[in-house]
Amino acid sequence: MKIGFIGVGKMASAIIQGLKETSHELIISGSSLERSKEIAEQLGLAYAESHQALIDQTDFIILGIKPQMFESVLQDLQFHQPLMSIAAGISLARLEELVGQNLPLFRIMPNMNAQILKSTTGLCYNGLVDHALLLSVKEMTDSFGKTFEIAEKDFDTFTALAGSSPAYIYLFIEAMAMAGLKNGLPKDKALEIISQTVQASAQQLLAGQEKPNDLIDKICSPGGTTITGLMELEAQGLSHAISSAIDKTIEKAKQL
Repeated sequence: MKIGFIGVGKMASAIIQGLKETSHELIISGSSLERSKEIAEQLGLAYAESHQALIDQTDFIILGIKPQMFESVLQDLQFHQPLMSIAAGISLARLEELVGQNLPLFRIMPNMNAQILKSTTGLCYNGLVDHALLLSVKEMTDSFGKTFEIAEKDFDTFTALAGSSPAYIYLFIEAMAMAGLKNGLPKDKALEIISQTVQASAQQLLAGQEKPNDLIDKICSPGGTTITGLMELEAQGLSHAISSAIDKTIEKAKQL
């Protein structure tokens, strides 16, 4: 399949790194011909002379443009193939209005871990997508991480849990490293220790044999250090703060 990218920002560039490991042929079109040439050279890809020229020679389109640019970029283009959008806030219904109502359409929400081919990606699609095309698209999205097929109504929640949450996790890791520094460890060493621990803890959960509370109970001993720390986290409102942050993120996503 020949896949064309309209818009090649950071997320699209990360996705391209995964797709380059597949058998698909890739071509790009940026904000200008000069920009297309520059990005194509950086990524080792072919470029089209214009967005329409790219559309006319490809089997599948991935839209990497910013949400606020959709109308101005797409309004004069004529599409004939399936499309996939990676933009937050652009619903499938809105995409249909912009590109035509007789095309198979996909919407995905990757996260920044696509840069290391470990994205957690949400996927939904319209009623014109058949099973074979769906399998092909999942193969694409799995090339840069793991794909979760979800209902579009849940996309804002997914955005909070997977798209925004890496920033919250990094904040937690930074706070832990600073606590290590305060108590005498070099910050770089503390950061390495915490990062390794977070990675292994997530892997433990992904093994699927135990739930978070089961593992918490295993780590805590009566009257011990861990339960003391956990009680302080709850006294300071950690669980409520996390839930509130997710609620605010979802609320903001719905406003886009």
